[in-house]
Amino acid sequence: MFKIGIINKPHGVKGEVSFTFSDDIFDRVDCDYLILMLDGILVPFFIEEYRFRSDCAALVKFEGVDTAEKARAFTNVEVYFPIKYLDEDEDGEIASWSVFEGFKVIDKNHGDLGEIAGVDDSTINVLFVIVKDGKELLLPAHEEFIVDLDRKHKVIHVNIPDGLLD
Repeated sequence: MFKIGIINKPHGVKGEVSFTFSDDIFDRVDCDYLILMLDGILVPFFIEEYRFRSDCAALVKFEGVDTAEKARAFTNVEVYFPIKYLDEDEDGEIASWSVFEGFKVIDKNHGDLGEIAGVDDSTINVLFVIVKDGKELLLPAHEEFIVDLDRKHKVIHVNIPDGLLD
């Protein structure tokens, strides 16, 4: 799982909730449920319908949640997406770089670069925000740099071109 957002509050009286997200992967990948963190437990909820309010907010209606009272129980609940749907999209491209947040990055020549604390996709060139010992490093998120990917241990092995880390 990787975190994609948070439920804000109920919307209306029919069980809809306001959902703020950092990644709209639920709209781009064929998966009909989201995972919610309820009382420390990850629980899947099937999406009945959703509609976007902006580029980072949506109204979501989950199956079985039909009243504002039931929806209120989801206030400030973290929302996760299952990694198994993210491997690649139809074009063979990585569907979302955000899935790598929390991964340790080890370079072939420079060793341990730190942990991916975030993904900056505000420009056409997506960057990993890597933090080590309080210092921040921006590294292009590019498939050609990835040598090996260990999802189980959350480690990315990369081979960064000379001069890019300077």
